[in-house]
Amino acid sequence: MLSIVSVYHQSGVREKKVAADGSKFEIYENNLHSEYHIRYGGYGGIAYHHVSDKYIALFTHFITCGVWEAVYILDGLLKNVSDIQPNTVCGDTQGQSAPVFALSYLLGIKLMPRIRNWKDLSFLRPTEDAQYQYIEPLFKGTVNWHLIKTHWFDMMRVVLSIKAGKVMPSTLLRKLSSYSKKNRLYQAFCELGKVVRTMFLLEYISNMKMRREINAVTNIVEKYHHFLDWIFFGKEGAITDNDPIEQEKRLKYLDLVASSLILQNTVDISLAIQTLTARGEIINHRDIEALSPYPTRHLKRYGDFIVNLNNIPQPLETAINLPPEIFET
Repeated sequence: MLSIVSVYHQSGVREKKVAADGSKFEIYENNLHSEYHIRYGGYGGIAYHHVSDKYIALFTHFITCGVWEAVYILDGLLKNVSDIQPNTVCGDTQGQSAPVFALSYLLGIKLMPRIRNWKDLSFLRPTEDAQYQYIEPLFKGTVNWHLIKTHWFDMMRVVLSIKAGKVMPSTLLRKLSSYSKKNRLYQAFCELGKVVRTMFLLEYISNMKMRREINAVTNIVEKYHHFLDWIFFGKEGAITDNDPIEQEKRLKYLDLVASSLILQNTVDISLAIQTLTARGEIINHRDIEALSPYPTRHLKRYGDFIVNLNNIPQPLETAINLPPEIFET
């Protein structure tokens, strides 16, 4: 898997963002991961994917249906050891919460979710006397800077433990959320998170380009889900193992197959572009941005697969590269 990502990394120019989102997989009712999903119906688990803005999956974690997905959104970035190392993670409403905003900020990760009903969230003023002429109704409180300052070193110790690999963000966030809401460290994380979220939302509502970028990246992970649905046709797309380790393996193998197909599609598209440019056709980077490595109409899922070992393909290093003039126009 890492080798495929390494080769795929040579193509394209985007690599700084990753989208995180969950997709329900059907599993048997009587096992440790199985829960009833209210929105999708039926028993199953959630495959929580981290997909690069270069379309390839970097990490997948199998979680229960009832968990708030934001708890695991930072794990995928920290466990990712591939050549693609994004510093920004996009998600949906389930991909954010006040403590997650705080923790991502302290870890140097930019959290950019697409939040439903953002107007219902609390915007905080920096001081009580701060007034804003046109957006005053959005603000519903003032930052408790004393709380953040008091527990700043405690929060930094938590971050250093995560950086040192002593604890994963999901473990910490689960423990924080299970504590009483009167826990001062939990309150400090929430307060800092509200500050970071307020700054993000103010930029989000005023920057159309930013909204479009977030929407484009989150659409990629949704398209990846549809791509996996097409690939995983055996046993009607159900994971039939009850062992959590085997369930996780199924998803890893599925990602491996998907990554292999994505790489082959990318090679085929790159070779077609090389042929067109050699003929004198003008192709610019906007044309490339409209392409996706998720087409399936040309792929054969059933029947005989004939491999000609005497037909040596072009080296991937040259096959996957696009003419440099494309990115200059």
